[in-house]
Amino acid sequence: MANPSLSEYLAQSQRGLYQSVFGPEYLMKQTYHTVDGASQIFNTTYGRKVWQALNNQTRFFNAVPRVVWGNTAGWRVRTDRGSSRSRPVTETGSLPTVDISNIATVSSLPRIVSTTFGASVKSVFTAQLEGGIGDVLAMENENSQLDHIKEINEELLAGSAFIVSAGGTTAFTVPASVAHHFKIGDAVSMNNVGTGFDRTGGSAVSAVDTGTGVVTIANGTAFADGDIAAIFSRAGFTSLDDIVAEDAMVVGGGSGGAEVRAYDLTYSDRVAGTWNAAASVQLNSGTGRALSLTHLDTAIQKIRENGGEPKLILLGHDQYFNLERLLNSNQRYMGQEEYQVGVGSERTFPGTRTGLVLATYQGIPILPDADVPKSVASNDAVLGSNIYVLDTDYLEIAVAQPTQYVENRDYFAANALVVRGLLYTMGEMRCKNIWVQAKIGDLNAS
Repeated sequence: MANPSLSEYLAQSQRGLYQSVFGPEYLMKQTYHTVDGASQIFNTTYGRKVWQALNNQTRFFNAVPRVVWGNTAGWRVRTDRGSSRSRPVTETGSLPTVDISNIATVSSLPRIVSTTFGASVKSVFTAQLEGGIGDVLAMENENSQLDHIKEINEELLAGSAFIVSAGGTTAFTVPASVAHHFKIGDAVSMNNVGTGFDRTGGSAVSAVDTGTGVVTIANGTAFADGDIAAIFSRAGFTSLDDIVAEDAMVVGGGSGGAEVRAYDLTYSDRVAGTWNAAASVQLNSGTGRALSLTHLDTAIQKIRENGGEPKLILLGHDQYFNLERLLNSNQRYMGQEEYQVGVGSERTFPGTRTGLVLATYQGIPILPDADVPKSVASNDAVLGSNIYVLDTDYLEIAVAQPTQYVENRDYFAANALVVRGLLYTMGEMRCKNIWVQAKIGDLNAS
């Protein structure tokens, strides 16, 4: 049988349309909507997937070795060989005087980080309906796990001392973008030229406004513009910036120096050039400066002079690209080739590979992390991120209790029809040799 012509095919299709449930009688019964009256024929619906508009990277946390806490809360550090215990001896000369090593002790109890979430019984049901997000408890649980690890990473990289722009006896103000480095429960000490340090135990932080930069504290010595707020003790994990610090370092060009404590070390323990201060703290009195290779080389040199071997360069993404630009002039281009890459369904124009992708400097791995703290200039402007050169052989996250999950469905205890969840982790970051860590601060962002 010959194929029907186009006109016959269209005629057959038209007859099929009228014979269907959408035939002429159906069409005649419908109410037609004009453009202006179409508000009820379409409702916006959303997919169940909840996308993240947050940076959940936790690179430093992943880079530090994790160990079991063990059965002790402290560790010992040998800081002196003993005087005159080793010397030349002549043929009939006397032996060196017997002496003992100087052993210092450091201790820190486990710290607890917790994250809570919950959902009402009604929201659990309605989230399953059309247009809902599905299992709301599973969604909150999954995101809380990300938030929990992110909080630990932020605590490990919390800044330890900042210049304040204003304050009083119950609050002080720092740039809003660095306020999150102070955590509720931390104790803060203050230094200014007039009254000196508040060394009586610090003033407890009760609230932090990351929108305005106002940090609320208990009654104490009044803060004023140009003073320095430094960490006296942490409620959470001891941060890397607490560890890599030294006594009276000038932060932000403030009036006086910062006295940052770590573990159970007192302010008088952290004298520059001694075992429990950083191997090298390179600041510039609150004046921004460009990163140079000399800064990195000096940090590496100091660590090696103190018996360590750098194994990690930790920096922010801004300093990563500053370093890339510094080293780009050393790149050698061999030959010429055309190179093309895909971006979605598009492709670039044919061209050459350009730009230097950094993995190491002098064989030391480079790790950028968005949570690395930034310096603050003497005019209260936020500068670029710090750079840390670390011997990670002496850094560890000691885990007393791995992350635990607790769920509560006791409506009477909550006095509400809600389901609540809790994640908590108990541990601490320990540094067995502060002497072989280094920091570079007061760097420009570009």
